[in-house]
Amino acid sequence: MWTVSPRRAALALTAAAALFLAAGCTGSAEGKAEAGVQGPLCDALPSGTEPGNPTALATEPVDSALSWIPVLTTFEGAMRASDLLPELKGKPGITVLAPSDDAFAAKFSSDNLDELMIKDKDTLRTLLRAHLVDRSLSLADLIDAGSVKTLDGTTVTVAKADSMARIGPDAQTVCADYRIANGRIHIINHVLGNLPTTAGTGSDPGH
Repeated sequence: MWTVSPRRAALALTAAAALFLAAGCTGSAEGKAEAGVQGPLCDALPSGTEPGNPTALATEPVDSALSWIPVLTTFEGAMRASDLLPELKGKPGITVLAPSDDAFAAKFSSDNLDELMIKDKDTLRTLLRAHLVDRSLSLADLIDAGSVKTLDGTTVTVAKADSMARIGPDAQTVCADYRIANGRIHIINHVLGNLPTTAGTGSDPGH
């Protein structure tokens, strides 16, 4: 089984509350505009002087920034398991379309996710590259572009949706425009890529 850091374990206490408060609210862009973040999930995430607040993350490298956003536990763990983070830290600009923990739970069974994390890292890296763009793009930039090419070579459509962005046919930004040292992180509510959905299957389907 893959493990999380002690800091991750502490942040997980607030993640459950964040996801509960944001449930069913993906159709609106209402939310605090602290440090430029916007979206229905933002109000449930760290703010002010709390660890992981958007202002504090603005100068952090991507690996550190991801570790402080409590609803990205699975995505951050996958990025570390894939060994992609050092590659991203060296890029002059990067956009991370980061699926929330709920998005991963809706996509993969625990068994399937463990298989990707531990044994099938080539597939894991391809999956994660489908969530990375090789330049820094704000929410407005994404919408204006109309489409983006991700690091796995796929072109994904982007359209405005209730002042948020719809990424591909199913994903929507739920807290956008986290600034980091070399780019942006946008939290999305659906896992991109073409891997099959396995949630609800296997010997341990729950997360």
